[in-house]
Amino acid sequence: MKQRIITALILAPLVILGIFKLPMLAFVAAIAAVTTIGYWEWTQFVEHKSRYVALIPALLISALSLFAIPFDIESLNQLLPSHYLILLIGCLWWIASSILAITYPKSRPLWENSNIARHLFGILTLLPFFWSVILLRAEGVDANPYHGAKLVLFVCFIVWAADSGAYFAGKSLGKRKMAPHVSPNKTIEGLIGGIITAVIVAWFSAQWFDLQFSSPFVMIMITLVTVVISVLGDLVESMFKRVSGIKDSSNIIPGHGGVLDRIDSLTAAFPVFAFLYFIF
Repeated sequence: MKQRIITALILAPLVILGIFKLPMLAFVAAIAAVTTIGYWEWTQFVEHKSRYVALIPALLISALSLFAIPFDIESLNQLLPSHYLILLIGCLWWIASSILAITYPKSRPLWENSNIARHLFGILTLLPFFWSVILLRAEGVDANPYHGAKLVLFVCFIVWAADSGAYFAGKSLGKRKMAPHVSPNKTIEGLIGGIITAVIVAWFSAQWFDLQFSSPFVMIMITLVTVVISVLGDLVESMFKRVSGIKDSSNIIPGHGGVLDRIDSLTAAFPVFAFLYFIF
């Protein structure tokens, strides 16, 4: 626990500094690097003799997306149909994958023996995450260079708040298991505690950052949906690790495991939040 806290105290300021201070192109490169590491860790979930070869499909499709989906500042601010499409794909994936996690182990035979499905699941997990973070960071960047950064940090805040609230509520009140076959420690009480914590943090963060939603009700509803999906996103990665017999995706982050272990909730939260934010 001590190592986890020390690492978090070092990483959190660096992440916040990067969100606000990196130029847009450097920010895209940083998120691309995180996504690539995520792809590398995902190769453990794919049955292949070489992890390097297993990495190729994800990198190839991601590179093709950069040609198919405009990512210059002007296009990102206009939000083209291709941008909405990649966010929608991400939302649909997290709905489908959440069902797989909740119904596990009954859902396991549907994908366990398909390497194509495992490759596809990794791409659907990380590619919409990449684009959603970029789209949020670029939002209104011409008028206010920090507006998009505040949106990105807002999502991080509500997910981190939900994780913390769920941990403490589950520890003290948790009785009813949410998905015992995937993650025995997650409870319904923990989920409720996480939601309440996230809504409180969202309310104060939106005012602090001066983020404009169409109404307070819309802000709360977007937060609720984002938080629930983020918790389920954590379950989805736990499901894949359980099937693959892996405890942590890697040991790249001392005390925290791998990149996927740290961003599993965020990979689900960002596409859902971005889609709902831009739609409403």
